[in-house]
Amino acid sequence: MAVSRIPAVPTLLQVLCDSTGMGFAAVVRVTDGTWTACAVRDGINFGLQPGGQLDVRTTLCFESRAACKPIMINRASTDPVYRDHHTARQYRIESYFSVPIVLADGDYFGNLCAIDRLPAKAFDPKIIAMFEGFARMLALQHAQQQAREQEQSVLRDERAASDSREQFIAILGHDLRCPAQAILTTAELIEREARRCGGRRHASARQDKRAPHVAAHR
Repeated sequence: MAVSRIPAVPTLLQVLCDSTGMGFAAVVRVTDGTWTACAVRDGINFGLQPGGQLDVRTTLCFESRAACKPIMINRASTDPVYRDHHTARQYRIESYFSVPIVLADGDYFGNLCAIDRLPAKAFDPKIIAMFEGFARMLALQHAQQQAREQEQSVLRDERAASDSREQFIAILGHDLRCPAQAILTTAELIEREARRCGGRRHASARQDKRAPHVAAHR
């Protein structure tokens, strides 16, 4: 995915972990039916690598996508909303922070999220603003990366088309030269044959002229 090729992403994830004290941070692609990690910093051995997938309905990103709102949990075990939530229990997470990544055209790309097995310090307004700012930056850089890759694809197609045209012209030129050479060669053969035939006719005519003279002397 284009996000994984954005140079700033590893640093961004490192900053999130350092700022929140959480050990895992990721950029994830979320659709109605899939949850896919695009870029990962895993300091808690959560076990996900870029390209790794989870059942989207077992994740809190699924709920964040449905509401198109951030989800913040400092301590799941005492949180009145999430202490019995299936995600916290299944993945044994105690703290969680996720913000939506929404592209310029309004499409929902996924989430920028962080988790840990330990409680996190309180998410103050600066941390919240940082998450949301990073999510907007990712949406912008994702669009720019896609535009660059599309331009490169167009250039590759143009180069391929140019190479094909050059090959076609070379083949066409060869095909045109060969018939022309064949015509010239045939013409030369015809001319040589004509000269030989003409020489034989001339020699025969001289012999015919000499024949009566020879007969008169006999």
